[in-house]
Amino acid sequence: MIRHILLIAFKPDTLPAQIDAVRTAFLAIPHQVSGVTAVEWGENDSPEGRDDGFTHSVLMTFADEAARQRYLPHPDHDALKAIFRPVLERIIVLDYTLQAGDRVVSEGPL
Repeated sequence: MIRHILLIAFKPDTLPAQIDAVRTAFLAIPHQVSGVTAVEWGENDSPEGRDDGFTHSVLMTFADEAARQRYLPHPDHDALKAIFRPVLERIIVLDYTLQAGDRVVSEGPL
């Protein structure tokens, strides 16, 4: 499993409707690209003040390397970039392959 993390800073004049269009495009990707198993969208609400101007985040999960390679040149990824790039100020992209033993899931309250 591969995680694909985006930290996003939109241009100051980006309208809420434009941000919503980007959100909608990202959330549609699992239905469009085989092997993209999940997409999460979030707006920063950390009280720590360490966001460095990044306001939104996307977390994508690819089933495997083949899925990531299908996504990168996929026409629906290109369509997403067409609406995303004009409003993008800055972005950080980080991918990692989830290794055995590097994920713990809580079974309930501690």
